[in-house]
Amino acid sequence: MGRAKKKQSKEIDLSVGDSAPDFSAKNVDGKLVSLKESLGKITIIDFWASWCSPCRKENPNMVSLYKEFHTKGLNIIGVSLDKEATAWKVAITKDQLTWTQVSNLKWWQDPIALRYNIESIPATYLVDAKGTIIAKNLYGAELKVKVAELLAK
Repeated sequence: MGRAKKKQSKEIDLSVGDSAPDFSAKNVDGKLVSLKESLGKITIIDFWASWCSPCRKENPNMVSLYKEFHTKGLNIIGVSLDKEATAWKVAITKDQLTWTQVSNLKWWQDPIALRYNIESIPATYLVDAKGTIIAKNLYGAELKVKVAELLAK
């Protein structure tokens, strides 16, 4: 799968077993939302942007995953690297992204993306109910298998 990339940064990569750094940002309604309050049994932190065609191609997989597993404990929080609010909101509506979406509208300078050392999107982090990273950068069928396996425990 193709990915949109930025230049290298000096942040340390977060690894499986690390605590996912908490964050807060405004949702589409301007309300401050945190990762901590968005955690489900399993949560996907999905870094994407309206201008990223590989992200937009992955969105139908996320929609399908959410529909199938949300009632079993899956949450998703989308973190957009958009810089234009209108484009971001249009993409959310068009792609039918019904879960929590946040953005600081700062493109690659988004403080959440910087904290998570996001160098290409789409990027995903899978975290458990305590906020521990259990997998990262899984997509499509591979992500579905992992979510199903984790929620079956």
